[in-house]
Amino acid sequence: MSSHHIVREKQEPALLILSLENFGDEELGQLLEWSPTLIATLPVAEQLVVYGIKVDWIIGNSVSSFNQSDVKWITLNDNQSELEAGLDYLAAQGYPAVNIITDQSATGVFSDYIHLINLVIFHQQKKIYAITSGFSKWRPAGEIVEVLTLGYEIKTQNLELIAPQQYQTIADGTTVFTFNGPRIFISEAY
Repeated sequence: MSSHHIVREKQEPALLILSLENFGDEELGQLLEWSPTLIATLPVAEQLVVYGIKVDWIIGNSVSSFNQSDVKWITLNDNQSELEAGLDYLAAQGYPAVNIITDQSATGVFSDYIHLINLVIFHQQKKIYAITSGFSKWRPAGEIVEVLTLGYEIKTQNLELIAPQQYQTIADGTTVFTFNGPRIFISEAY
């Protein structure tokens, strides 16, 4: 007996790939599992097509001899980064969430978008995302979580501070972050 699932457009997070450097094939396969809308820079799109992966949108200003049918282009505006162009497109199209693979740390840019779209950033073997006060998650003992946003008074449950802005889970179980602000970015190993 087989199971069939219908995936509606925008039901799964879109995937925005700005770099595949230091990102494993297995992790990429997991993000592609539900056939998300895939947006990439031209160099990344060229890498993906070699693997037989279909790209939906390419961020760039010029149409090249990119060898894949039915690909669309997102044009960069003046002084707009590829990251901003991709996020602007996704927010304008009403996507609720996006997974981003990047080799750049741009939490300042991400902060501009967290009220528009749910972001999960994969950067240097870390998974980065914004949380609101009261956020809870089950974690195994010993897992490290780093707080990337400065300037808030942070209280935790089942976490101990082991270095500035770095916490470790005390025991298997639910961890909780509470703080006096709208959102903070945290990172964890993936």
